[in-house]
Amino acid sequence: MNGTGASWRDFYELGKPRVVALIVFTAVVGMFLAVPGMPPLSKLIFGTLGIGLAASAAAAVNHLLDQRVDAVMFRTRHRPLPTGQVTERQALLFAMSLAMISMIMLTSLVNTLTAVLTFCSLIGYAIVYTVFLKRASPQNIVIGGAAGAAPPLLGWTAVTGEAHAGAFLLFLIIFVWTPPHFWALAIHRREDYAKVGIPMLPVTHGVAYTKLQILLYTLLLIAVSVLPFAIGMSGLLYLAAALILGLMFLWYAVRLYRSDDASMPMRTFSYSIWYLSLLFAALLLDHYIPALARGL
Repeated sequence: MNGTGASWRDFYELGKPRVVALIVFTAVVGMFLAVPGMPPLSKLIFGTLGIGLAASAAAAVNHLLDQRVDAVMFRTRHRPLPTGQVTERQALLFAMSLAMISMIMLTSLVNTLTAVLTFCSLIGYAIVYTVFLKRASPQNIVIGGAAGAAPPLLGWTAVTGEAHAGAFLLFLIIFVWTPPHFWALAIHRREDYAKVGIPMLPVTHGVAYTKLQILLYTLLLIAVSVLPFAIGMSGLLYLAAALILGLMFLWYAVRLYRSDDASMPMRTFSYSIWYLSLLFAALLLDHYIPALARGL
């Protein structure tokens, strides 16, 4: 197809909705954790929209820059650009429009700090990671993970106008979570990455080494995940959830490390998404349930 028949669903897929949904959720949790009560409604609404639109813009740019690689890889060959459902021009206009609306919204309706940090995150993922890091080093996802870890920090600054230590702790959790999360997928798709010359860790250092790194990062993640309790940011409810979820992640990591079961990489990858979602949900519940209990 020549792209003239592009539908709303094609553009929807350009924005990587499932990935953006998790990004937006962590940003919203950052907003709620930034204040003892409810965040200002306008900041909550426009901050969420602005951060979400920027994330979708970055995803669309990623589609645009990676379209030739996507056409070869089994996992991505059905995306709108490789199949011709959307043209390069349409994708570029879509990405630029989302980015512009996001920046205008964040600057005028939220605050300048959030707009600047969001723009840096957008450039970090769409350009620095996609164009340079992804093809330069097997540590690409570690270094580039900083852009993907930014949403809770952005949510926090959207409400408060400043970057608090608690916001950086939320950033750190996602930053440490990203390597074991993505390397599990990379093991499953290592042949695809090797075929297109992208130096993902399983391609350059082998599957066994990557499994060991997943295990070590999972142990580090468990340690980092209890820091909100250690600094008094969260309570026992969150601590219990963090330990249970972390031990389950460790179970998957150990099974992956010790097993040749071809299904384990994707099972570990799938659990990692649930892990982060439930961990941030626990942060949110722990923040408000004690206040509700006192009110009763």
